[in-house]
Parts: sequence; structure tokens; C-alpha cells
Amino acid sequence: MRGAWPALRVADWTDTRDTLHLWTQIVGKIRMAQAPLLNHWWQVTLYVSPRGLTTSSIPYGGEVFDIEFDFVEHQLVIRSSAAGTRTVALHPMPVAEFLDRTMHALAGLGLEARISARPNEVDPAIPFAQDREHAAYDPEAAHLFWRQLVSAHRVMGEFRAHFVGKVSPVHFWWGAMDLACTRFSGRPAPRHPGGAPNCADWVMVEGYSRELSSCGFWPGGGEEGAFYAYAYPEPDGFAGHPVGPEGAYYSAENGQFLLPYEAVRAAPDPDGALREFLHSTYEAAADLGRWDRAALEDDPLRWDGHR
Repeated sequence: MRGAWPALRVADWTDTRDTLHLWTQIVGKIRMAQAPLLNHWWQVTLYVSPRGLTTSSIPYGGEVFDIEFDFVEHQLVIRSSAAGTRTVALHPMPVAEFLDRTMHALAGLGLEARISARPNEVDPAIPFAQDREHAAYDPEAAHLFWRQLVSAHRVMGEFRAHFVGKVSPVHFWWGAMDLACTRFSGRPAPRHPGGAPNCADWVMVEGYSRELSSCGFWPGGGEEGAFYAYAYPEPDGFAGHPVGPEGAYYSAENGQFLLPYEAVRAAPDPDGALREFLHSTYEAAADLGRWDRAALEDDPLRWDGHR
């Protein structure tokens, strides 16, 4: 299983990462323009697929379409239930060109999507149609990043299965470019103050309207990226609560626990190391926050004896 956790130094693909981040924002905004609001903006995310990242089915009139970043053959694939398929080759090109090619492919399928013109949660926020600065695409790096997401998704999906309360899918947020899964206590949270760059405060108010414990992975925070975990609102004593595995620590700067990706990759049991981080940081939030854990958790193998 250690081969399932590839090495990818952030410094080696920063330009590609930043370009791909903006490309995913364009695709995510296309989904957002068509899909009805779900709590906490769950209707806008992307999902790890056997080929890359996908929107899943997007409603369009009486039909549906989807968009997938294929990091195996390096193409953007747009499929319509009514009009076939279009592709956009993924290679080095400015964000403005990616936007134009993607919208042209949509139009070829009879699909129209009006999206907000600027990226969110980045600074500076160059309008997509004017961005000729971000233009890198290293196919090997994109493939390795997807493989990182595949492994993280697998372990986080198993972690999600232990919770029977309200819990998000394991999904990819294109705003911050992170893979996340969020558990909820069932109680309302205090109004979030906002403050994310180039993102309206009311967006964060919706996202953090309920008390939560969230975990995820993003390509930052460590030499090869980092796993993170935080609580909102953060209960007293959270930062000092012991968590595992070795290498995990609380970052006051980020307001969350971090575990460098390379600490997981190099561990004798990478899956077990990540599993320990996910469970111990959740327990810190749930125990200190006095969640009703008996009502919210269960054994995902509880019916195995009946199969």
C-alpha cells in the first residue's frame, strides 16, 4: 500500500498547482451556476473519480451533463445526456484560453453557463478572461496529485463511514483546492466572521452555520502538502489536546491541526497513520465540544455478519 502514496514536492509543481487551481474554479463555477443550493454549498464541489476530478451530473433543463478532469489522458471531458461529448486537451495554456476553450466546448453541446468572472479565496483575483499569467501544466505532476487524492479519499471515506449523524461527502473544494470531509454535531454555530480573500462573508456564514469538525488534505502546509483538521467553533482546550500520529501538531497560524503528507507517506502503515490523525482530531473536537457521540457514531461493520 505504500506505493499508493506517491511523493510530490509542492515546490516542484507550484506553477502547475496554481494554474490547475484556477481551472478547477472555472469548472466548479459552471456546476454552481446550474445546481440548486444544498446546505453548506455542497452542490458546488468536485469529486475524486477513477480518472481525475468530476462534477458528477449537473442538471440542465430536462437533461444532465457532467465535466471531468481526466488526469490519465489529460483532457477535460464534457458529456451531455442529450448531445454527446466534447473534450479539451489539457496542456500548458493561460487561464483565459482554458476558459475560452471550455465555454466553446459547452456551446458545442448546446449548453450555456454564465459564471462569476473572478476566482475566489485567492489574492490577487485576476479575472479569468484576463489571466494570461497562470499557464503551466505538468501532466506528470497533475497525475501524481490525483493519485494523492485517490489515497486520501479512500481513507477519508472509511473514516466517514463511522459517523451516522450529518456528514458531508468526501469532496473537493475548488475555492481552497482541498479535499475535505465534515462532520456535524447537530447544533447551530455562532455566526462566522468571514474574512476569506475575495469571498463574500455571507458565503462563509452559510458554510459554517452548524457546529462542525472538518478534516482534509491540500497541496500546501508541508513539503508535499498536508492533512488538516479543525473545529468550528473551536472548543476550549482543542489546541492542546493530544493527537496522533507522531508528526501531527497544532498550527496557531492556521488555527488547525496539521500532519505533513510526507509523514503519512513515509510511515510503516500510511493508511493507519492517517486514520489515527482523523480519529484523534475528531475526538478532540467531539469530546471537548460535548457532542453526543453515542448517538452520532456507529460501527460501519455492524451488518457484516448478515451478508
